[in-house]
Amino acid sequence: MNDQRIKIFDTTLRDGEQAPGCSMTLREKLRLSKALSDLRVDIIEAGFPAASPGDFEAVKAIADENRGPTICGLARCNPEDIEKVHAAVKGADNHRIHVFVATSAIHREHKLKMAKEEIIKTAVGAIRHARELCDDVEFSPEDASRTELAYLAEVVSAAIEAGATTVNIPDTVGYTVPAEFDKLFRYLKKHVARIEEITLSVHCHNDLGMAVANSLAAVAAGARQVECTINGIGERAGNCSLEELVMAVRTRGDFFDLETGIDTTRLYPTSRMVANITGMQIPRNKAIVGENAFAHEAGIHQHGMMQHASTYEIMRPEDIGISKSNLVLGKHSGRHAFRERVSNLGFMLDEFEMNRAFQEFKKLADKKKDMYDGDIEAIILNVDSASSGPWTLKSMEVQSGTEQAARASVSLLNEESAECTVAATAEGPMEAAFKALGQATGIALVLRKFELHSATAGDDAQGEVTVMVDYNGKSWRGHGTSVDIVEAGTRACLEVINRILRRRERGLDEEAANSDINRASI
Repeated sequence: MNDQRIKIFDTTLRDGEQAPGCSMTLREKLRLSKALSDLRVDIIEAGFPAASPGDFEAVKAIADENRGPTICGLARCNPEDIEKVHAAVKGADNHRIHVFVATSAIHREHKLKMAKEEIIKTAVGAIRHARELCDDVEFSPEDASRTELAYLAEVVSAAIEAGATTVNIPDTVGYTVPAEFDKLFRYLKKHVARIEEITLSVHCHNDLGMAVANSLAAVAAGARQVECTINGIGERAGNCSLEELVMAVRTRGDFFDLETGIDTTRLYPTSRMVANITGMQIPRNKAIVGENAFAHEAGIHQHGMMQHASTYEIMRPEDIGISKSNLVLGKHSGRHAFRERVSNLGFMLDEFEMNRAFQEFKKLADKKKDMYDGDIEAIILNVDSASSGPWTLKSMEVQSGTEQAARASVSLLNEESAECTVAATAEGPMEAAFKALGQATGIALVLRKFELHSATAGDDAQGEVTVMVDYNGKSWRGHGTSVDIVEAGTRACLEVINRILRRRERGLDEEAANSDINRASI
């Protein structure tokens, strides 16, 4: 084992998806798993197969389609969970079963109501069962950072003896601090026999804003796998941010003297994809991938940058996949120029996706004078994000004013190209458009949240709209993009309607997003 190499374990599809509002469709999960593979993460934790039939099918589809990364599934320490993980991930070239049980006093007393010896027995039995099915088994003592050190060492020793190949130390509630976590890892390295034979891992939450710092402290103390998510999404305040961890190790190679296998030029496009899929927009001041990360407004900073970029930039935008091209595309730009720009932005599309994206580019170019990188990113990220049919938006008209009710007329086409036009009035144009869609499709959605993000600067910028809606007691999320905000919101609403109707055709009910098992966390 290369002791200078840190394995990157991405749990965006499992822990990241547990963030409120971040649930993903199967198509979105497959798109993201392909992006993570292109990013060259070492392990993809694809989900929690025992959570629901849908989660099982998603993990299985990811395992069957992905080649390269190890595909992992999470399981509680019981035979049914473990067997479901194995059935879901066994189609991957490399697969892993990840089992966990809580070990801290507060969990033992209030959640599990189990004695120390019983927990160790449970963990050992689960690990042995998993090893009968799979050579690669990871074990996590949930809430390890609040577990007594001597008992934690006892649990880890038992896990190694039982056959765990990776032992992960989670800071489940984001409670620890770097110096304390450093001591914990050094204690384990000193007091656990054969610990050098396994991969020691770390999994940090960000409740006190120290997930990345704590993960780096663990790395400095000997951890050689880091569990993280794109953009740091996850339960509550989130997880360790993959892009921040990776770039810290790379930028401060003089201190860590370690490396990852990540293709850092894929960080920015992958970050944008996750923001687009989940609807959780990246804060402007977010480290590494935020809009301000490479912006310099103060005069003294600008002067220094003009003299030498390293005066105020410790990384280059190109290092994370941000294009520095100033070339502006327009409606007369050809397919070759568009393809080159897509490539420069770090996106890889197949011929079908490229053709669809180019068609959307041409449509938008008729509305906008100049097309910037943000416009093209928005096209690429939305070209395959929506489920197909049965309804498509042909056209719409909106009228509104301060002294009158708003009116929206929406024309839709069904799969047989038959047109349906419905008009509705309401207090505002978006409400009117939503009512018209409901009357046309028979699916009346209740809007809970409407978020607007500008793809580029300027008064003709595209608006990226994310809607959170309720239907039949369940929450749904949709996306839409247009230079017209109302149209973007209408497309986002129609995406949800299409998904509901497609699921109804297949006889599927959307699974509850907040069941106890779906909220399992380490």
